[in-house]
Formats: sequence, C-alpha cells, structure tokens
Amino acid sequence: MPVEHPEEIRRILGEVRTIALVGASEKPNRPSHEVMAWLQGRGYRVIPVNPKLAGQTLLGETVYPDLASLPVAVDMAEIFLASERTDPVIDAAVAQKIPVIWLQIGVINEEGAARAEAAGARVVMDRCPKQEIPRLGIPPVAA
Repeated sequence: MPVEHPEEIRRILGEVRTIALVGASEKPNRPSHEVMAWLQGRGYRVIPVNPKLAGQTLLGETVYPDLASLPVAVDMAEIFLASERTDPVIDAAVAQKIPVIWLQIGVINEEGAARAEAAGARVVMDRCPKQEIPRLGIPPVAA
C-alpha cells in the first residue's frame, strides 16, 4: 500500500534531500516547473529529468534524459507523467535503488507501486510535496 499516513509522509519529506523530478518542464507555467522551483526554495536539490531537454539547464540544474543517467544518488524520484507512462520510470527507480518514489497528484499506478514496494521502496501516490510540506509543517532543509 502506498504511504498515506501523515507521520510517514512527514518522515519521508524530512529525510529527503535530493530529488529527481521526472517530467520536468522548461515552461514556468507548468506544475512540474513550479514545484521544482518551490522545492529548491525550501533547500532541496532537485535534478530535472526529461529526455527532450537533456543537456540543457533548468533552474540552475543540468537536465538528464533518464534516472540511469543521473551523476549522483537521489533520495526520491518524483514523477510528473501520465499514469500510463510511469511503469518504466518506476522500474528504473527500483533498478537505481531510489528509496522513495513519489507520484504526483492525479498520477496513480497501483501495480507499479506494488512492484516498487516489494523491492523495498516507499511509494507516495496522488500527492504533491508542495502541498504536503506546508500542511505537515515540515521546516526547510538545512544547508
């Protein structure tokens, strides 16, 4: 079962420091861009992942084509993709041993979540960290 309890979500967001944001957009009016900028403002390092933008810079970070290409380990993969496009990303996150897989609001993949959890990942689904952090009173990440 995906994580739903507020205390567990608080614990996850309190532990995470580096996030791969899959489906990052260069367009400021897109939710993924807004969430990335907001999370950076809270002290998280957010690395954008988008094969169409690979090699470009987005909000001060190099964009990578996929999770396997990331140059550093990340604590969480946040997925901004249509639900039907998440299976390969979930499987890649599991292969990379990313401990938390977060599916954005409206992104639901029960089977993918079950696979990830069976492999030891914690999964949060159909939620947004930009909403959960203030709701749960999580302080900014210390530098």
